[in-house]
Amino acid sequence: MMKIICTAATLIIGMTACSRQSVKEPVDYVNPYMGSISHMLVPAYPTVSLPNSLLRVFPIRSDFTGNVLHGLPLIVTNHRSASTLKLIPFQGNEGEISNDIKLSYDREKVLPYRYQVYLDEAGVEVDFAPSHQSAVYSFTFEKPDAPSIVIPTKDVQFTNLANPLEGFQWIGSANTKVRTRVFFSIETDVDMEELSVNPDFISIQFLKGTKKIGLRYGMSYISDIQAKANVDREIKGFDVEAVAQAGRKAWNEALDKIAIQGGTENDKAVFYTSLYRYYERPICLSEDGKYFSAFDGQVHEDEGHPFYTDDWTWDTYRAAHPLRILLNKEEENNIVRSYLLMAEQAGTNWLPTFPGVAGDGRNMNSNHSIAMIADAYAKGLRDFDLEKAYLASKGAIEERSLIPWSNVPAGELDAFYKEKGYFPALKPGEKETVPGVHSWEKRQPIAVTLGTSYDQWCFSLLARALGKTEEADYYLRSSYNYRNVFNPETGFFHPKDKDGKFIEPLDYRISGGPGARDYYDENNAYIYRWDVQHNIADLISLLHGNHPFISALEDMYNTPYGMSRWSFYNILPDQTGNVGMFSMANEPAFHIPYLYNYAGEPWKTQKRIRNLLNQWFRNDLMGIPGDEDGGGMSAFVVFSQMGFYPVTPGSPTYNIGSPVFSYVKIDLGEGKYFEVKANGASDENKYIQSASLNGQPLNQPWFNHSDIAKGGILELEMGPKANKAWGSDTPPPSAEAFTANLP
Repeated sequence: MMKIICTAATLIIGMTACSRQSVKEPVDYVNPYMGSISHMLVPAYPTVSLPNSLLRVFPIRSDFTGNVLHGLPLIVTNHRSASTLKLIPFQGNEGEISNDIKLSYDREKVLPYRYQVYLDEAGVEVDFAPSHQSAVYSFTFEKPDAPSIVIPTKDVQFTNLANPLEGFQWIGSANTKVRTRVFFSIETDVDMEELSVNPDFISIQFLKGTKKIGLRYGMSYISDIQAKANVDREIKGFDVEAVAQAGRKAWNEALDKIAIQGGTENDKAVFYTSLYRYYERPICLSEDGKYFSAFDGQVHEDEGHPFYTDDWTWDTYRAAHPLRILLNKEEENNIVRSYLLMAEQAGTNWLPTFPGVAGDGRNMNSNHSIAMIADAYAKGLRDFDLEKAYLASKGAIEERSLIPWSNVPAGELDAFYKEKGYFPALKPGEKETVPGVHSWEKRQPIAVTLGTSYDQWCFSLLARALGKTEEADYYLRSSYNYRNVFNPETGFFHPKDKDGKFIEPLDYRISGGPGARDYYDENNAYIYRWDVQHNIADLISLLHGNHPFISALEDMYNTPYGMSRWSFYNILPDQTGNVGMFSMANEPAFHIPYLYNYAGEPWKTQKRIRNLLNQWFRNDLMGIPGDEDGGGMSAFVVFSQMGFYPVTPGSPTYNIGSPVFSYVKIDLGEGKYFEVKANGASDENKYIQSASLNGQPLNQPWFNHSDIAKGGILELEMGPKANKAWGSDTPPPSAEAFTANLP
């Protein structure tokens, strides 16, 4: 008879239950269920993990509204995919076991650091708590039958047939050369009666009369030996409470990087839940100073710099990475270093765009990892090799094709872009002939042209920082390529065919097929009209000045669907959270409410931001308007509730909005703090009456990163009516001012 036995001293946490309840701590405001029912596409999942950790789980079910679980998770390898491995507590005859067991459940409770559920028909109480690379379960069985722990083994292969509880599973790959494996090591605190292995499942069987079983396990991307080392290092016994309290402490330390006062209980819940979501990705893969990279299939030493992956930069460069620069510069440095290692290990030296545990997904369009790096450098981060960053960024722009969702070398469409300065659209009825263009994702020519123009501006920053003036000037000129698809008659960015003619007819609301991908991407022309993050001043000029620019913004918010809602969303399911044609649910829209600041009417930014936060972000099951994407949308909420936002990553500036809280204190590290005092801030008092920064009067709706990098205080006097004069004469500088004037 095999035994799996482990004894250890229980961890002691210096906090009583009474003291925990007497003062509400940041983690107590977190509601993992917020957004669990989607408005249209993928919901947010109630994730249980420690901040940025390798091991994370969420309940395995088809939909939040369903009443069955498809097992209990061991690890989730993609932040919104099904569990890669699971287990099922079971009592009954082995012949009744199948891969398709469904568990009816009740009394589910999800905290960031703990998961509890009652399997009502099975009669099993479940308690779970994670560490960084390991976790512990407790099962309490009510029925008299002998209990079992069942592990479905679909696609599981074993490294040790003598003990299949130390094994691995293939989880897939982003390319055909490397397969990523996730290893596990499982132990229980009760003697095992029998271990059954068949092609469908492993069954760990225990003596009849066993009522309670503790199970701890480790996960690894390196080996089964490392998986065991991970659990041995992190979890000394089988005490779920002790591990949960250690997790609670870790979450409070992370969330307490930002202290808030004022606001409503709903505001606080939305804020700390959003901050919790921000910590979901990327994840740290380093295990005892080593990590597995799916980019070359090798295990590497991390040389004292933890390795991170699982990050979708099309989403996260906008706010999540800028937020990390404020909260944890060392971690952001290590993330940039990780990207450069991925580029090198892949053999192409192209920056990744959607790196995950199985490699680079190459999803969406453009190469916004360049923006992530440019922003880090512009804000003073230096613990990475700038020359390597420059080379990998150049490879991403020049050597890899700009075709969306592709990972192929540059070809004819890229040559066209370099010559003509825009990505060509197909004419109506024209068939695609270019290899590599995805049959569903299409060319997305406006999204590619605008996104690449921004990437080229970001790259010009890196080139100039290295003293490559001629190259910097070239890419600065290229960053104006958005002009080549601007239609002066309509004031929109309008797709052109290869002959330089605008595509006609075109409905800026719905043209372009599913997701408008024939021309745009996931959003319509009303959203991409503002996708010139790096040069808002020039966009204002293209629209003939401040007043027409403001009018165009207002027109977007006031333009109706022009059809039934179901008809509109049948074409543009990603463009939810609508206010007219504005979409709060999709990332390219996040900076748009702040653009009034650039045209002399910052009070409209203050009004719009507050309205959007109140309309679309709430502490309930539908409290997120669209795909959260692992921190991308949540970081927008964190910034906006604090009262400022990085409109242009790569430019070391922040736009001021309308703080929700009367006081915010951000721990910048090294004993430095940035404070936002919004005197009188409330639901009613959302307008800035006057401001000062670091004790000096401030009459502009923006400030520099250098103003706060060493700590500082932004003080705002708030009121119920707009002071339309405040900040109206000094719009934020164009991002071009941080490179050089256009020759």
